[in-house]
Amino acid sequence: MPPTNRYRWLAQYYERVFGSMRTWLDSPRRELLADILPGVESACDLACGVGRTALLLARKGIRMFAVDLSADMCRITRGNARRARLPVQVVRADMRTFRLPEPVDLVLCEFDALNHVPSKADLRSVADSVSRALRSGGHFYFDVNTRLSFEKVWKGTWWIDKPGIAMAMNSGYDRARDMAWGNVEWFVREGRLWRRHRERVEEVCWTAAEIRRTLRAAGFGRIRSWDAAPFMELDPFRQPGIRTLYLAQKS
Repeated sequence: MPPTNRYRWLAQYYERVFGSMRTWLDSPRRELLADILPGVESACDLACGVGRTALLLARKGIRMFAVDLSADMCRITRGNARRARLPVQVVRADMRTFRLPEPVDLVLCEFDALNHVPSKADLRSVADSVSRALRSGGHFYFDVNTRLSFEKVWKGTWWIDKPGIAMAMNSGYDRARDMAWGNVEWFVREGRLWRRHRERVEEVCWTAAEIRRTLRAAGFGRIRSWDAAPFMELDPFRQPGIRTLYLAQKS
């Protein structure tokens, strides 16, 4: 199992740095799940990060579970739910082996969280765990970065700065392993000085055929997919083919 504090600094500054980049996900969720959400009584936000999606759905009256491997992400999600006075049950677990106290109607895994598993072979473990967590007829909704994303967006160096914090990431892509990596340098202002932290982010990818084959083997029947680009109008990294949205139904 990878270390639970692998994204320690990312957890602390995630919402400040990436919060605005996630807002486009609200549109496809509303549109693609429009016929499903009214019948959802319980759901799981898998690899929940700081719990944004879990809180959004909890406000709609859905009984929510939030799962993440990072102890820091879980702590922040619990705090966010407590301040919002929403009954979100947070579970620290690996997405490859997680178990919920009860089966749910919907599992969501958003903002390319699925790409963060350590290896390509782990996709089957995640699919099996999601299938086990769902009721018969339940749905698995997720998005993934594609190989084109790693080739066109990840490679190189990019910079994000917000008041009191800056992030520089030097990244690349190993096509032979379908693995992208980013060495992240965090600069955090503390009074008049700046403190520097280092972190490494890695993602893997799969072809559409690999994803569909794995989902079917895990017991999912109807599988639909959409290019995310039409939903990403305000995203600076918007390009056709760099991200795909999936909706699979458990048979």
